[in-house]
Amino acid sequence: MAATIEGQDRVLATAQQIVKSLNINTKATEDMILILSSFDNRLSNITDLIDGGSTGEEVNHRFESAEKVILRRDSCGIGEGSSRSSSPWEDSSAEAAEYLEAVDLMIKLTEDLNIQSDCDNEVMDRAENALQIAMSKLEDEFLHILIRNTVPLDVDRLYGSIRKGSLSFASNEIEIEDDFESYREDDDGEGSGYWHERGPSFGGDVYVDLIRPDAIKDLKAIADRMIRSGYEKECCQVYINVRQDVLYECLSILGVERLSIEEVQRIEWKVLDEKMKKWIQAVKVVVKILLFAEKQLCEQVFSESELIKEISFVETTKGCVMQLLNFGEAVAIVQRSSEKLFRILDMYDVIADVLPDFEMLFVDESGELVCNEVKAVLSVLGEAAIGTFVEFENAVKGENSRRALQGGEIHPLTRYVMNYIKLVVDYSDSLNTLLPNSQNYDLDSKEADDIDSGDTLSPISCRLLSLITSLEANLEEKSRLYDDDALRYIFLMNNVLYIVQKVKDSELRNLLGDRWIRKHSGQIRQWHTSYLRSAWGKALLCLKDDGIGGGSSSGSKLLLKERFKNFNACFEEIYRVQSVWKVPDEQLREELRISISEKVLPAYRAFVGRFGSQLEGGRNGGKYVKYTLDDLENYLSDLFEGKPAVLNNIKRKGT
Repeated sequence: MAATIEGQDRVLATAQQIVKSLNINTKATEDMILILSSFDNRLSNITDLIDGGSTGEEVNHRFESAEKVILRRDSCGIGEGSSRSSSPWEDSSAEAAEYLEAVDLMIKLTEDLNIQSDCDNEVMDRAENALQIAMSKLEDEFLHILIRNTVPLDVDRLYGSIRKGSLSFASNEIEIEDDFESYREDDDGEGSGYWHERGPSFGGDVYVDLIRPDAIKDLKAIADRMIRSGYEKECCQVYINVRQDVLYECLSILGVERLSIEEVQRIEWKVLDEKMKKWIQAVKVVVKILLFAEKQLCEQVFSESELIKEISFVETTKGCVMQLLNFGEAVAIVQRSSEKLFRILDMYDVIADVLPDFEMLFVDESGELVCNEVKAVLSVLGEAAIGTFVEFENAVKGENSRRALQGGEIHPLTRYVMNYIKLVVDYSDSLNTLLPNSQNYDLDSKEADDIDSGDTLSPISCRLLSLITSLEANLEEKSRLYDDDALRYIFLMNNVLYIVQKVKDSELRNLLGDRWIRKHSGQIRQWHTSYLRSAWGKALLCLKDDGIGGGSSSGSKLLLKERFKNFNACFEEIYRVQSVWKVPDEQLREELRISISEKVLPAYRAFVGRFGSQLEGGRNGGKYVKYTLDDLENYLSDLFEGKPAVLNNIKRKGT
């Protein structure tokens, strides 16, 4: 131990001797400091020895040299704002290093002089003046480097990521009309609606450089010295002003305008819908990409101070975030209409998705205020979504149009509501969060009977079940507008089958269950049977042999002619009328034709087989037995096509 201490004393003594000899040559001193400092940690205090051993004349010489570097750059006008096309700071790393070295010396000198009680006031004034000039120039250089090295937002790359799947719209697209009322204007039910695109969804990381990487080192070097000198406010403000403007420009490029609530309320829906889609994309891009990149940039530039880097980040990004949130809030309070629900839910989902990112990015007290604003907008969007959904429920229950559709077609209300509901299912997670618990929502006896007793329905399942029940009740009322019972059954079959198919072919099946499907399929079969009885009962009565004797008396022939004549008239009337009726579903259409054939053709074959021969040899026999079995079968294939047939053009197809 004693040997170790003795060895250290010898090293220090040697170092003192070296220092004494080196004081003759300042340049040699500085070179030797670098060599010895890097040689051994035990010599790390060599600088202190040198400084302690420096004479007042040498300190004064170094001070004047640093002051000269600072004032020389000041007289040359270097660092006078961003109007220059280039900066000597960037052009010459040696000049930049020299200037920073001079600033470092001036900072240390002012720190040392502040500690000394008997410091030279004149030197102190000169040092503070030089430091003030240096800070002004560094501030200009900081501004210039920031502006000159800002990387333009690569929209093509960001939107390329959207197309490739990092940011993408879901593929589920369903056509709905412009609003709930518009379905009434469209008899064929196809609508002139628009495609609602779900999304966007986000996955994967897309990193962008906000500042050219080689400039960050220079920005940090300047920021470190301005913070150390007490000029952190000026440095921070320059950074905030420049980066804030860049983020506002990014919003503009992403299609997000600065709009007041009044302006948003005056925008036509289709235009507003496009703005909402752009807003949803922008939220993802801004939060997932730009804010994280901005946070990293602040941490790199202002690593010298935790407080400064946090303040800089919050103040830089707050305006951009608030512009996004203000639009979301404005949309939430615009007049409600059914077609806005899905885009509002898209907006709600995107805010809910990025809320954890906001809480990760904004961590201090000032950042907490931003997070609270995000939560507030999330809340009002949720309220707007539920309010819009409830209004839609009430609109379906209260819809009372009194016009029967020609041909028993699928009613536009059915198409609209089921397409709407199918879209609603895509948002089940969000709506289950927003809607009251299903235990607080009582189903009526009919609704409860439609589901398995053991099923526990989610809030959205309960509401959709109730909504479909309301639609069915509405359709039942509309079916009573038809005077022809057969057409009434066609109308009910068309519409309820459409509902069942929408349920079977979507996530609605999982929500409502197989029992619901079985029950409604059974109801369709009952209407099918009722249709056959109502539409063909009269024609089949004509083919009964009641009252027709087996002989060839004139009375029997007269009655027989009447029966054939009545059947022909019934069939031709059915053909004329029901060829105009429309059954869009191919399978149902074919099932109806088959069931008609199975009832009518055997009865007609038997009747003609028993009594046709009594008329064939007589005068005008073909007038009564007008159709062969093939004729009838061919004619039946024309039913339910929605194409009118002219009675006078009916001819024997077998001829």
